Amino acid sequence: MQPIAFQQIKSGDAEIAYRVLGEGSPVILLHPFPANHEFWLPVAENLSTRYRVILPDLRGHGDSGVGDGPATMEKHASDIASVMDDANVGRAPLIGVSIGGYALFEFWRRHRGRVSALGLCNTKTSADSAEARAGRLQAANDVLERGTEPFFETMIPRLLGKTTREMRPDLVDGALRMMRKMSPEDVTQVQRGMAERSDSVDTLKTINVPTLLVTGEEDILTGLNEAEPMRQRISGSQLRVIPKAGHYSPWEQPEEVGKLLRQFLDGMM
Repeated sequence: MQPIAFQQIKSGDAEIAYRVLGEGSPVILLHPFPANHEFWLPVAENLSTRYRVILPDLRGHGDSGVGDGPATMEKHASDIASVMDDANVGRAPLIGVSIGGYALFEFWRRHRGRVSALGLCNTKTSADSAEARAGRLQAANDVLERGTEPFFETMIPRLLGKTTREMRPDLVDGALRMMRKMSPEDVTQVQRGMAERSDSVDTLKTINVPTLLVTGEEDILTGLNEAEPMRQRISGSQLRVIPKAGHYSPWEQPEEVGKLLRQFLDGMM
């Protein structure tokens, strides 16, 4: 593993941590909830032989503070811009998984001039339904009362594919290790922020940069049913399905996803 530079900056009311791996043209990778930048390290190793890979911990995750109140997509988008400023990145490809994708839709609406390409992995465009929102807010309250562990345990079968859970206990343990860096307050405010997010379906038709869509064959949260309509709405976008992977496809199949992203990025050089 190459040495990783660690940076910490102030963004609004929170301290935001990010890591940098490799040298070359910048690319920014955004992890899913409730993980952190370590999620991307196996893929970043592949990319960092040619690219400067920038790995933020989203607000409320990993070593980044959550700030005051819900961690909204507007705050995440502002944090990403602050990280890019600090890393002297004007424009770059940005790739996000799940909540990383939600944050990128907001970032595109506010800072599209800074986006040279998009990778949207295991994510979706619709806002929470009334039922999903209520469930998310209930889960946020439960975590404050009962602690994070029961919540994380229930998340594993939703986030990791059946193949991973059966064949790769090391990846299950690694996912739990990342999750446990979040406090009850972190989980609660990130959940509340996701519950508030805007619908992004209409944003798709405005995306006019090279776009790669990725989902997992075993993703029960944002599978082909979410990815295919996105492909149809984003002009010229490509869609790839990762075999034997769930919602955390880059973590579950880093070699496959790393190869895909490397081809995508190299194709723009």
